[in-house]
Amino acid sequence: MHLSLPLSSPVFDGNEKIYSERAIGSGHIATFGGFITKFEQKLSKRLKTHEAVALNSGTSALHLALAILGVEAGDEVICQSFTFCASANPIIYLGATPIFVDSELDSWNICPEILEDAILGRIAKGKKPKAIVLVHLFGMPAKIEALLEIATKYQIPIIEDAAEAVGSTYNNVSCGAFGDIGIFSFNGNKIITTGGGGALISSNATIIQRARYLSTQAREDLPYYQHLEIGFNYKMNNLAASIGLAQLEQLDEFVSKRRKINANYKKLLGSFEGIAFQKDSENSKSNFWLTALLIDNKITGFTSDRLRVVLKKRGIESRFLWKPLHMQPVFSGIPFYGGNNSEQMFKKGLCLPSSVNLTLKDQENIVEVIAQELVKAS
Repeated sequence: MHLSLPLSSPVFDGNEKIYSERAIGSGHIATFGGFITKFEQKLSKRLKTHEAVALNSGTSALHLALAILGVEAGDEVICQSFTFCASANPIIYLGATPIFVDSELDSWNICPEILEDAILGRIAKGKKPKAIVLVHLFGMPAKIEALLEIATKYQIPIIEDAAEAVGSTYNNVSCGAFGDIGIFSFNGNKIITTGGGGALISSNATIIQRARYLSTQAREDLPYYQHLEIGFNYKMNNLAASIGLAQLEQLDEFVSKRRKINANYKKLLGSFEGIAFQKDSENSKSNFWLTALLIDNKITGFTSDRLRVVLKKRGIESRFLWKPLHMQPVFSGIPFYGGNNSEQMFKKGLCLPSSVNLTLKDQENIVEVIAQELVKAS
């Protein structure tokens, strides 16, 4: 079925065509070329104290980050449960075990109190976690100050999974720039895209140097191919970087538009009982990559799944919130710390269309469908 209103589609209104034609004209469309350097430099400039390494996906970036921090077979890594599987899969790639932690109800991200309980629980078992994967869900900054305090207390490095949070800030600092290593995703549905792509960022020059080395098959700087370590083919290609550069030039505009879309939804649905939104805190500014809401069916009379089906029939794409990883069959038996916060949010949650080119009229049409369901249920 053709969806007239997709969940999150890319917009190419900038220099994408010009830059990509230049990349093709240069003859460099693989993992060598000037646009890779330009993209990394522009991203680094935005992050101020951090350098960036452009990679072929956010998952690759997270895998590389874990490897650089020395995560090995038999280690344990704490990971938010309420997130996409790509936040945890790289832990498994390395033979380590994810330790899942529940979310708090404000930002929907990893709960600081439960995080500390999990750390103490693992230490009591003789398994101090090797790292913490902190996620900024749907672009919403986590409770960074509290989380950093705990990580510092127990001397555990933090990897910020800011795959969904490009352009989000906490205390006016970019998400991804607080941990030892940050990672971004530029997948096709993200707030800016390179088609498929990602980045690893850090203020530590040694980490950046190591990431560049490992992401290009750990090739030694010699006139012939020599390898002292096993590396990865994770570098972003020049054609993707050309598109990414044009998208990055529009990031502030994209964030502004997505925040406006979120504000419109809140205004249009503000009088509807039983519907709640993910909210910015005083210190945070979400890019609102996706506008997500919770539906209390005891009040509304309909479930998130019922609304999803009705919207789909109208050509409107919506999506459940992430199914918590501790509930996923593939992670059966993995330790989980917490209660049922993430489980309840999964059951109640739905993401609404949030594309940059979504119009107010589009949003009014979406809200009208919701209003009709409320009338039916009354």
